[in-house]
Amino acid sequence: MAGNAYTPRCVLITGATGGFGQAFAKSFADLGCKLILHGRNAEKLDALAAQFDVPVHKMLFDITDKDATLKEIAAIPQDFADIDLLINNAGGALGLDKAYEADPDDWETMIEMNDTSLVRITRAILPGMVERKKGHIINIGSTAGNYPYPGGHVYCAVKAFVKQFSLALRADLAGTNVRVTNLEPGQAETPFSLARFKGDKDKADAVYANTTSLTAEDVAAAALFVATCPPHMNVNRMEIMPTTQSFGPLAVERYG
Repeated sequence: MAGNAYTPRCVLITGATGGFGQAFAKSFADLGCKLILHGRNAEKLDALAAQFDVPVHKMLFDITDKDATLKEIAAIPQDFADIDLLINNAGGALGLDKAYEADPDDWETMIEMNDTSLVRITRAILPGMVERKKGHIINIGSTAGNYPYPGGHVYCAVKAFVKQFSLALRADLAGTNVRVTNLEPGQAETPFSLARFKGDKDKADAVYANTTSLTAEDVAAAALFVATCPPHMNVNRMEIMPTTQSFGPLAVERYG
């Protein structure tokens, strides 16, 4: 990656054992960055960390567990304390039922996974960046935060929150030299849909059938671009879609 204007030194990635997370970890390890990798499955986390020759610190906790989250962040070793890139990647969707048929527990879980945990971790890491006048937060949003779709309800809402939170952070961080980006992928072929449909492979496979989706590596390439821009340049938002995905017309109900 010769010629990059900027290279982060220490990168914290939440949800690092997921599809996007693994691709992020590999991309930044290839740059020689120190990695702080979060996951909730010890076996997957160990296997991921073992792939890299760069220094790695592992954080094992459920992203929705406030006490465990803050305890693990407080225990980050001094050698990894100079976090200058936080990728808030952990999250996910549950279900695609209509709002009046959806499981309300799934709604609360999506809010916890995508919003509450994100602001909690951001608040814990951000003061160090401001103090050092150096840092970048990349929040993994979604096109779902920009365009509603049937069955999207709470997932669309939580990703819209991530977008607005990112933009508001930018406003607060003026003069601190800390950058914020909301990265908004469209349809991407990862284990995301399998988790959304709670292991129903047929439903998950139908999402990607007969089309070409983004890959985790595509999204990692976008993250790498925004993270290595010159320090005077901030990418506020980046929305990416596969060429096969686009916008639909507004629905109109017609009477017979």
